Amino acid sequence: MLADRRAHSGDDLLSDLIAARDDQDRLSEDELISMVFMLLVAGHETTVNLIGNGVFRLLEDRSRWDRVRAEPQLLATAIEEFVRYDPPLTMATSRTAPETFELAGRTFRAGTPVDISLAQAHRDGNRFPNADQLRLDRLQNPHLGFGYGIHYCLGAQLARLEGRVAFTALMTRFPDLDVAVPATELTWRHDFVRGLDHLPVRTQARTSIHG
Repeated sequence: MLADRRAHSGDDLLSDLIAARDDQDRLSEDELISMVFMLLVAGHETTVNLIGNGVFRLLEDRSRWDRVRAEPQLLATAIEEFVRYDPPLTMATSRTAPETFELAGRTFRAGTPVDISLAQAHRDGNRFPNADQLRLDRLQNPHLGFGYGIHYCLGAQLARLEGRVAFTALMTRFPDLDVAVPATELTWRHDFVRGLDHLPVRTQARTSIHG
C-alpha cells in the first residue's frame, strides 16, 4: 500500500502520512509503518468486532433485538455496553514493571512484563453493578474500551457512529434477522482482540448472509 501510494498519491490519509515521512521528515519509515498498522487494527478490526459482537448479543436473546428495534434511543447506551461486555480489544498495551512492587497480594519483580486486561477490568463488580450481565440501558458505564485521558481513542466518536449506522440499517432492512447456526457452533477469537470468526445469519425467507 505504501509503495502504491508513493507512486500514485491521492487525497487520502495514507498519502498525507507518506508526505509527512518523505517530504517533511516528520516520521521515520518504522513510525510510518507502525502508524498504518495501528490505523488498520484500531480503525477497522475493532469496529468490525464491535458490530459483530453486538449483533450476536442482540440476537442471542431475541428480546434484546426487539427492545432496541422498539426503542432505538437505546442504541447509544447499548453500544457502550457492547464495548464493555465484549471489548473488541481485550488487552491494553503491555508494560514492564520499572521496579519491584506488590499488588493484590502478588509480588512483581522489576523487569516483569505485565499485561493489562481490559476484559477483566470491565467485569469489576466494584465499578459495574451486575458486571456479568449485559444491560442495554446501563447509564453509568465508565469502561476503558476507548482508553482514558490523553490516550483516549481519536476514533471513538467515529466508531460509535459506525455502530449506530450499522445496527440501525440491519434492524430496518432485516427486522427478522436471526443467527443461522447454534451458538455452540460459533468460534471466538481470544487473542489481542475478541470477536467472532464468522456470524452466519438469515432472514425469515432463509436467505443466508455470511459475515
